[in-house]
Amino acid sequence: MNILYKLYSFCIALPLFVVVTIVIALAVIIASLFGDHDTVSYYGPKWWSRITCWLFLIPVHVEGREHIDPKQSYVFLANHQGYFDIFLVYGYLGHNFKWMMKEYLKKIPFVGYACLRSRQIYVGDSLASIQRTVVQAQQTLRGGMSMVIFPEGTRTYTGEMAPFKKGAFTLANEIGLPIVPMTINGSFRIFSRRAKSVTHGPLHLTIHPAITAEQRQGKPTRILMQEVHDIIEKDLILS
Repeated sequence: MNILYKLYSFCIALPLFVVVTIVIALAVIIASLFGDHDTVSYYGPKWWSRITCWLFLIPVHVEGREHIDPKQSYVFLANHQGYFDIFLVYGYLGHNFKWMMKEYLKKIPFVGYACLRSRQIYVGDSLASIQRTVVQAQQTLRGGMSMVIFPEGTRTYTGEMAPFKKGAFTLANEIGLPIVPMTINGSFRIFSRRAKSVTHGPLHLTIHPAITAEQRQGKPTRILMQEVHDIIEKDLILS
């Protein structure tokens, strides 16, 4: 069964995925040229992600959508297990958002330029870059537009969560939005950073209740970081 799935993945799913990726990226770029930086850039990647999960026969389960209001802007924070985290969140979160992305991701063919044209929020390592990110976030994240960040900063090597970086929490406090922790399960097994191919298995996204700006007022950043880390980790399934 595993051999058949690998053959299907390489010979059918992967070629179709490449075609769909290029088509969606071009659609986002063209839409941006006509001034649409939010609608197509959300629904295009949303269906790109769902099609990807369908192509690779990945079942998806989401719980906790009742915790989010489509008219409210949030900072979503999730653990980072593997490549399919992107497809899980984009395809199944059900809330319009921008990614906080590292600047080097602009160099990905087609996708990098589409992300740039759709005004995803990039951040570098310098203080000036972080300050620009805060300004861009304040201008962008309103009227239900949210942001998704992986506060570990990179994909896990082991499946276990790494310590969080404080930048996501500093940004959330600067712009005063509720923080929504999310737990991703299954992505590490399906396609981890060390894997060379996709393995069949389920994806699971748990959306936890929001932590408002009022609830975290006066709380030291390191304490908040640990609390969010613990919320995400308690639903993490290591296998």
